[in-house]
Amino acid sequence: MRMASEDTKKIQEMKTDLNLLLECLKYQMDNPFSQKEALVTIHSICQQNSNAGVYFREIGGLMFIKNLAKSSEHSMVKEAALYTLGAVAEQSVYCQQTLCTSELFEDLTSFLTNNDSNTNLKRMTVYVILVLVSNNRSGQTLVRETGCITVLTQLFRTVLSKYELDLSDKNTFQSYQLWSSVCSTLCVCVNNPQNDENQMLCCSLFPHANDWLINCIKPEVIRPICSFIGLTLANNTYVQKYFISVGGLDVLSQVLVQLESDSHKTLSSAKLAVVVTKTVDACIADNPTFGIILSKYQIVSKLLTLLLHESLDSGEKFSIILTLGHCTEECEENQYDLFKYNGLPLMIQALTESQNEELNKAATFVLHNCKKIAEKLSLSLGEYPFGENEEQLKYINTKEKNFEEYWKKAKELLHRLEHLERERNEEEIQREKDKDNVSSVNIDIQNTLKHLHADSLGRGPTAEDKDKNQSRKLQSYKSHGCANDHQMKTLLKSANPVDACYRESVQNKTLCKANSSYNQNLHGQTTFEEKNSVSQSSDHVFKHPIPIKNGKPQLPVTDPFTLCSDIIDEEAISFLATDNHPKMLKYRCSGCIAVGKSLNSRNFSKLLHSCPYQCDRHKVIVEAEDRYKNELRKSLLCNKKILLTPRRRQLSSESATSERIKKRRIRKNFTEEEINYLFNGVKKMGNHWNLILWSFPFQQGRKAVDLAHKYHKLTKHPKCVAP
Repeated sequence: MRMASEDTKKIQEMKTDLNLLLECLKYQMDNPFSQKEALVTIHSICQQNSNAGVYFREIGGLMFIKNLAKSSEHSMVKEAALYTLGAVAEQSVYCQQTLCTSELFEDLTSFLTNNDSNTNLKRMTVYVILVLVSNNRSGQTLVRETGCITVLTQLFRTVLSKYELDLSDKNTFQSYQLWSSVCSTLCVCVNNPQNDENQMLCCSLFPHANDWLINCIKPEVIRPICSFIGLTLANNTYVQKYFISVGGLDVLSQVLVQLESDSHKTLSSAKLAVVVTKTVDACIADNPTFGIILSKYQIVSKLLTLLLHESLDSGEKFSIILTLGHCTEECEENQYDLFKYNGLPLMIQALTESQNEELNKAATFVLHNCKKIAEKLSLSLGEYPFGENEEQLKYINTKEKNFEEYWKKAKELLHRLEHLERERNEEEIQREKDKDNVSSVNIDIQNTLKHLHADSLGRGPTAEDKDKNQSRKLQSYKSHGCANDHQMKTLLKSANPVDACYRESVQNKTLCKANSSYNQNLHGQTTFEEKNSVSQSSDHVFKHPIPIKNGKPQLPVTDPFTLCSDIIDEEAISFLATDNHPKMLKYRCSGCIAVGKSLNSRNFSKLLHSCPYQCDRHKVIVEAEDRYKNELRKSLLCNKKILLTPRRRQLSSESATSERIKKRRIRKNFTEEEINYLFNGVKKMGNHWNLILWSFPFQQGRKAVDLAHKYHKLTKHPKCVAP
């Protein structure tokens, strides 16, 4: 209740302040300084409260300021009024739609064409146009129909007359701020949302932009021009062809080559080269055949060198790799350069080391292009008519002297790509096999249980026949000299030890026969050893009594599977005790059979406890684990701190909260460079945070809201404000 009352009180105070300031504007028409201060105060109130602009529009303050900007004779009042209109429209979509009229655009056009308007007034006018057109298709239409975009193109050509910029000069700096604002406004006129008609109008500025790129390679000029060119070209093949026809792609290639050569000296050159790379990619993305122009300047080698720069982040590397993909998509010369300058290892390294999904997709795109050219090279070898046309021979020799080396590299590429695909297919097949093995083990267990049930009902003759067939399989296995342990294990699994136990006399005869045949073929050992081992194993089975659980005595287990397990194991060991197989593991419990499965400390412990028949080794493990758990339980009763198992999640909201916490962005403090960028952006563009974020190289993950909050925090504390 107290918080609600405080919010209501603040809203009432805000409304009262806006009403008083509006009255002050009306009654201070002869005092421009008072009007300017009132407009600045209105601007600050609207910045602090998003609902203030809506209320100010409702009381008619927005239309009054628009009329004041048109009718006032004082330049400072016009500038303050336009700045306030732009700020309010930027905060509220309703205010933007209210101001977006052909009448206001005509007034703004007159401000720009009036010779009496100073540079600062024109800059405020351009700022209002930018706010009205941004994310507004109707504003893009009005700026074209009223002729305002034509005036902006003229300002783009005429504001800066000299290629040598001296930003230390006050007049030159103001002119540059106006020119930069015009570039940003033209960018929003042609894109976001995309407007084909405005793109057609703005493409007439390409020759002038090329002149600036050639004569002034500075970040202050290259960044705005590259942004303008990239957005004007985006998704418009006609404009892309026109830009290439006027030599724009050649100019961008020359600038990229120069910046790449300077990137070893300065970090800013490397960052600027990435900006130019994005613009080049926008030129050829929809027309990959134009990549032939880039081959003249060996752009592929320059991009590969730039990719190795340590200061680039994953987003910048993604832009470079994507440009490489578009360069090598249709142009064979660029594909040869990619092989020649060891681009393939870089792509494979990026694909294996990076965890960025977009970057991995771009690297896969480049490798796919490499695979296509490798197939072409391997198929086209020997197809050239070397003995028919001498001119063609000379052309081929001059074009590529080391053709055989490229072919070898192509074959290596094909081999490596096929190896990667083969490994991936083998992994998938292995996963399917593991699933089939698990299902087959479950089926064998079910069949064993069925046989147990059937034998208990008295199926003696059938079981005896099965056991004879099984012994024949074992004898034929040894007579052929097969050395495959897996086959023997399969035979042992398919054997029915229960039937052998019910027919103990028949089993002993079978064992003696098997031992005699085995000894005659291999070592000539006597059958007494096997009989002794069988008798010892049978004695060992009956020697250990069943432990007592829960204080109740239990009768000895007379289950036939338990009684005959050792007999079957000894028989298998005797059949496999050759020179090649001196030892044979005893698979007597679920823990022994589960070798090769994905086990951990939890499911393996459950597996051992669920098995009623445990071997000596796993029996010791289970007993040790039970003793350890009992000690932990005793300590839990004493200390009440140790938990054997983790606590279960009680509420679904807790899991949702943890997921939201995991998805939160990593906090990144603002560096001194970013703060300087922020203040410079505010000086140049006002509080248009999207443009500031777009125009300066902030850290990855920054948003317009972050810039606004940071700026307001810095302005509240004068000690932190940059000079």
